[in-house]
Amino acid sequence: MPNLPRFLLLTSGALLLGAGLALPASAVEAKTKAKGGSVTANAELANPAAGGTGKAQRQKGGQSIAVLVNDEPITAYEIEQRASFIALQGGGGGQDFKAKAEARWKSIVQDPKTNERFKELLKKNNVQSQEEARALQTKFVKDLQANMVAQLKREARSGAVAGSRSKAQDELIEEKLKLQEAKRLNAVTDEKEVDRIIGGIAERNKMTIDQFAQHMKGMGVDINTMKARFRAEISWREVVRRRFGHLVAITERDVDQFVANTSSLAQSEVELQVQRITLPLPSSLDQAQIAQRIAEADALHRQYSGCASMSALAAATAGAKFEDLGMRKPASIPEPTRSLLLNATDGDLLPASVGQGSVELWALCGRKAPAGQGSARENAQNELRQKEFEVLAQKHLKDLRQDAAIEIR
Repeated sequence: MPNLPRFLLLTSGALLLGAGLALPASAVEAKTKAKGGSVTANAELANPAAGGTGKAQRQKGGQSIAVLVNDEPITAYEIEQRASFIALQGGGGGQDFKAKAEARWKSIVQDPKTNERFKELLKKNNVQSQEEARALQTKFVKDLQANMVAQLKREARSGAVAGSRSKAQDELIEEKLKLQEAKRLNAVTDEKEVDRIIGGIAERNKMTIDQFAQHMKGMGVDINTMKARFRAEISWREVVRRRFGHLVAITERDVDQFVANTSSLAQSEVELQVQRITLPLPSSLDQAQIAQRIAEADALHRQYSGCASMSALAAATAGAKFEDLGMRKPASIPEPTRSLLLNATDGDLLPASVGQGSVELWALCGRKAPAGQGSARENAQNELRQKEFEVLAQKHLKDLRQDAAIEIR
């Protein structure tokens, strides 16, 4: 081997290329990029890592029954697979992973054996020129980094799987209950629908379903584990829709209040058409005078027959003032009147309230959404419906679990 420049060799304190090689910011992704890109699956697969296969689990007795749910089994293999899948969702480790990678790389650089390995590699490849040495040097460094990152990911995933087994077991018990209820109501989703969803994930990651299944297997997760979760969740949504769809009714008032109280929907805020009668209070107030004015306002309330009657009611009452305020943004109306109007039905007259120097009667005569904001209101309605369904779904699942026969072995 020719005499090579000193800077091409590793030393105890520095790596190749003439200077200490700090861990590149992209080193954490080196392994994944080297294999042609990562699979995200809508953030479901954010932490790819090597791991054991289903076959290895079965060899360890993974098919033994771990839980019985109404006499239907959940195996140890299913729990291990679900724990692996949950661990896979946990993300890439963030700053903690980066810090571990930097510390591990520093250890590799300072290890004299690393330098010896590179020297042996130079001899083995019979390097005859500086250019050949540089090329071999670059490959050696990249391989070191890729192997280091893969090892760190295996370690992180192993710890994550161990910490996910309890959650996996609980998740599988609930899914078993969901599917049992779906079978009872003939609401189990079609296998084609599950395959369609899996196919969509594979397509977004530029793979066929078979390629995606192999990718998942390489990360220690059987594709059927993902399918099982989707099947249970889609079937459960149909169960909830069938059982509780008729109980969920979102009114225009609900949407108005949601929109008015959600800053992100400020541009789509509903407008309220309001009228007001004010009964002025004397400057020197006592409780008797306030009570008298409220009694007069209550009498007007009893005579109220719709917004069209407001003007005449005010004219028939000494000192009363009628105002047609037109369309107003809820934000321009003080609380608690704003919330009361948002929860009122068109044509309602609110109970008398004491305002600034007067007793007030507010009437809601109508409401409208600004032009072009139908989609925002539709989104608000869908979100409110979803929240209602979630509450009912959780209660139903809790009842199913309470009535179920669950045996943990």
